[in-house]
Amino acid sequence: MESLYVFLAFILGWFVAQILKLIFFIIKKRGRTTFQDVIYYMVKSGGMPSGHTASFTAVTMTIGYVSGFTSTIFALAVCNTLIIIYDAINVRHSVGEHGEVLNKLIADKNKAEGSKIKKLRVVEGHTMAEAAVGFILGISIATMIKIFCL
Repeated sequence: MESLYVFLAFILGWFVAQILKLIFFIIKKRGRTTFQDVIYYMVKSGGMPSGHTASFTAVTMTIGYVSGFTSTIFALAVCNTLIIIYDAINVRHSVGEHGEVLNKLIADKNKAEGSKIKKLRVVEGHTMAEAAVGFILGISIATMIKIFCL
């Protein structure tokens, strides 16, 4: 039964982060959104807060609450979470920046030569602040699961 709480932590971490991204977007656009915008922001990669960080931090903390903070499985979860956060901040963020530069080059080439090269799909990573908010969100979700479910 306790393993279900780990899955719940993951799902809530991701879902709450995505809802917050949508809310921040709606506030930024002053309520002027389309249904397509809502769907896009519910599955969007990147942005505030980090869903990767929120979901895996929630999982890691829930494992700590369930199995103990000195358990081997908690140590493994911490290692995986740190890799995921590092990847979201550094690797994916850099790849997103490279994608934007490549799309500009493609647009310039298409304009200059009349080419029809398709733009690349750019996957955004996260800034340190987005990951930090995701981390706090993940800890909060795991703590609520501990208080209300464990």
